[in-house]
Amino acid sequence: MRTRIEQHGPNNAVYGLGLIGAMIYFISHATGFWMGFVGFLKAFVWPAFLVYEALKTLGV
Repeated sequence: MRTRIEQHGPNNAVYGLGLIGAMIYFISHATGFWMGFVGFLKAFVWPAFLVYEALKTLGV
C-alpha cells in the first residue's frame, strides 16, 4: 500500500510572511489600543481583503 505525502511548506511560509507584514502594517497605522487590536485581527484575514478588492477591481 502506498502512502501519499503532501507537503505545503512554501505556501505556509508565504502566508506566514504575509501575516507578519499585515500585522506590522495594520498595527503601525493604528491610532489607539483598540484600533491596534482590530489591526491584529485584520492581519489574520488579509487574504480575504485582497481577493475582495481584486474582484471588485475586475468588476466581477
